[in-house]
Amino acid sequence: MAICAIATMHAVVHHGYHPPLHAPPPRRLVRAAVRGTAGATAATATEPDTLSSAFWDYNLLFRSQRAETSAPVQLRVTEGAIPPDFPAGTYYLAGPGMFSDDHGSIVHPLDGHGYLRSFRFHPDDGVHYAARYVETAAKTEEKGDGASWRFTHRGPFSVLQGGHRVGNVKVMKNVANTSVLWWGGRLLCLWEGGMPYELDPKTLETVGPFDLLALGDRADGASPARRRLGHRRRPWLAEAGLDVATRLLRPVLSGVFSMPPKRLLAHYKVDPKRNRLLMVACNAEDMLLPRANFTFYEFDAGFRLVQRREFVLPAHLMIHDWAFTDSHYVVLGNRIRLDIPGSMLAMTGTHPMIAALALDPSSRTTPVYLLPRSTEAVASGRDWTVPVEAPSQMWSLHVGNAFEEDNGRGGLDLHLHMSGCSYDWFHFHRMFGYNWKNKKLDPSFMNAVKTKEMLPRLVKVAIELDKRGGAYRRCTVKRLSDQWNRPADFPAINPGYANKRNRFIYAGAASGSRKLLPYFPFDSVVKVDVSNGSARRWSSEGRKFVGEPIFIPTGGGEEDHGYVLLVEYAVSEDRCNLVVLDARKIGKRGALVAKLEVPKHLTFPMGFHGFWADE
Repeated sequence: MAICAIATMHAVVHHGYHPPLHAPPPRRLVRAAVRGTAGATAATATEPDTLSSAFWDYNLLFRSQRAETSAPVQLRVTEGAIPPDFPAGTYYLAGPGMFSDDHGSIVHPLDGHGYLRSFRFHPDDGVHYAARYVETAAKTEEKGDGASWRFTHRGPFSVLQGGHRVGNVKVMKNVANTSVLWWGGRLLCLWEGGMPYELDPKTLETVGPFDLLALGDRADGASPARRRLGHRRRPWLAEAGLDVATRLLRPVLSGVFSMPPKRLLAHYKVDPKRNRLLMVACNAEDMLLPRANFTFYEFDAGFRLVQRREFVLPAHLMIHDWAFTDSHYVVLGNRIRLDIPGSMLAMTGTHPMIAALALDPSSRTTPVYLLPRSTEAVASGRDWTVPVEAPSQMWSLHVGNAFEEDNGRGGLDLHLHMSGCSYDWFHFHRMFGYNWKNKKLDPSFMNAVKTKEMLPRLVKVAIELDKRGGAYRRCTVKRLSDQWNRPADFPAINPGYANKRNRFIYAGAASGSRKLLPYFPFDSVVKVDVSNGSARRWSSEGRKFVGEPIFIPTGGGEEDHGYVLLVEYAVSEDRCNLVVLDARKIGKRGALVAKLEVPKHLTFPMGFHGFWADE
């Protein structure tokens, strides 16, 4: 199954017993990480790291934000200066903003209402900041015109403590909080279970829903751009049973739970070679059936459909992020199964809807589906429903880059740079430490002491394919860097190197300097040189954390000629900073170029994914 309603942003927690929060990480692991990071300096906490401070620092990262801007606010530079070669443009950052209502309900961070932030850079006018809620249908119902909030939708991950709880079928709460995209003159906020919302790029006012799937579905069915691919590998009786189940489920899911028949994944891809936007949707019934339906769409710069391909896979899968090359769409399947008792409890409204699903760690490998994108790959004749089995079990989180090259041996080498964690670390019901029975997030769930192989880590997957027939010869999984064995996620690259060989990966990472929060939230940016495995980092100091890094190229010719943007959350000081790093100097003196302070009344919560739009 491909489940599109599940956003797995920072979702890495541990099953079973959790050591108390005050249990420190292994000291030898921290020392090894510092020694192996070229040019890095260890961050030193300037304030006491106590159990209470760790608990509240973590919870303050996800506190509700009720303030919005009526007009952009110019940010004050507190350190350094914006460099003269920094390009004009806008950094948009999506994330949740409202987690608690005025009637006792606390929702999971992934169910928080979308709160979009923008940082507009102009060489003659500094940096201006704006922040507004995405006016989704759910937000309009739950907020209305007054000052009070009352949650009526429970969302896929939450249980309402107040309001209508038992029998509440308002599950698909499109909060448009996961990612943001600027394409074809439109600014879109996306969520994993519904259509995007369009906003005005200057004022951040909500224009309304943007039915992107309708643009693809209106394509001529006879067009070569629209293809349905897939081989039936089950007995015909089993396939017939799934067909019947599909016909029974669809009206229930759409009529009772208001689930659209197809739902976009929040992660999209941009192919700079062809100037195309790539997106993928899955079917609503995939949530409950061992069959995955994927539809890939490719749009040109004007949102005109260029290609559409549909695939059916005989597997029960969940995907959050994915990749592409010139010839393939690359899907790393996270194996799941239906939890019957959990499903019954979820239907009553007394348990989160996510309780209907459970991880399936029965196989010790990771399925990698190479679905044909090019006509040559389609014509190769390979049964693409058979995955490449990567020789390492991992739950895939986010993809940094993928590319393929002729290896000179009559074959094709496909490379994938990504982050993944152990199935034993991932936990559906306690992501972020959310416990629907309580009203606070517990950081110990995200910081249980475990081996380095269980934590989110940066890896490279290499697959060798035959040119003829598409059969794979071998597959390997290795760390991107042996010098960096601390947790890391949200890999980013110079966007001009998407779909081709890249040298550098930037990611959010944990330095381990906070002994009570050693693994999450992240407090560093690590720069990995894929060519030699070296790693350098920049870290915040004290009780500060960082979000997802994003690379801004300046056109200097070298791959790392540019800047890394990120938001720093100084929880003990009750403020946020926009940080500008020189990508070439990460791990060296002078990496911090500028720091700008966000007004206090507009600080927090932590954002998810961002996008840079040139002017």
